[in-house]
Amino acid sequence: MLPAKTSRLVAIYADDLEARYGERTAPEYLAHVRSFLTWLGQQGLELVDVRTESLLAYQKALHEARKRDGKPYSIGFQANRVTAVKSLFRFLYRRGFLLQDPSAAIETPRLPSHLPRTILTPEEVLRLLGTVRGKTPRALRDRAILETLYATGLRVSELCALRVGDVDTEDLLLRIVMGKGRKDRNVPLTPAAARAIETYLLLGRGKLLGRAPRKELFVGERGARLHRAVVNKLILPWAKKAGIRKHVTCHTFRHSVATHLLRNRADIRHIQVLLGHASLKTTERYTRVEIADLKRVVARAHPRGR
Repeated sequence: MLPAKTSRLVAIYADDLEARYGERTAPEYLAHVRSFLTWLGQQGLELVDVRTESLLAYQKALHEARKRDGKPYSIGFQANRVTAVKSLFRFLYRRGFLLQDPSAAIETPRLPSHLPRTILTPEEVLRLLGTVRGKTPRALRDRAILETLYATGLRVSELCALRVGDVDTEDLLLRIVMGKGRKDRNVPLTPAAARAIETYLLLGRGKLLGRAPRKELFVGERGARLHRAVVNKLILPWAKKAGIRKHVTCHTFRHSVATHLLRNRADIRHIQVLLGHASLKTTERYTRVEIADLKRVVARAHPRGR
């Protein structure tokens, strides 16, 4: 059980997290912080007693920790824990609960920079979209979802949170309200995506909705709210039917649209705005995909490439 003062500070921090972050990020941060507090209690320390040396010891403990199979935890796991703890102390310092931030000198473990795992070719995307046919409410919904994903590169959480009023099919515009980082943005719709959404709204959504009073644009059976796992699951049979052997998820469309735009000479800053990246560094991952493509071309076509 946490000391009363620590519990109060964590509760204030939790309220701030919920106000600033989405429904997925806030609980994750709080879980990481509670894990740190458990470790802190084992050291006989309270939150207000923490110094930089204590946090270095915690970082070392994370590095030395092992899973049940004896393997170390990933750098990503360690980085997430340290990031959450730094967030906590930064908050407490800025709010005046601490005279100094003991985490200021702590560096977050550097994550290895990976290329996007799965990217569809334009031909594969067109083949997949062409497979999603049918007049059933589910088929109309799935077609609208996939067209929207490829048109906008939305995160799956943003797709699930879309409301009917966020879509303007006449002006080809989609409004993402409270996206990642609690930021709003407008993104353009392709004519194909707008037509698919209009058809779904006209012939599909009402039948799926039934009498359920939902405001979300995309809904499940009997008006159930769609969740990220459900959306990813509905893509799989269409991808299989299209003969695509790659593991296709919502994020696959996000990676693919960014790569395709870049290949067609779109400005990387425009892609940044479309995807809602806070930092241009995140968007720059896709330039590395282009370099990888170039290396393959050189290896195949250059006289001394082999």
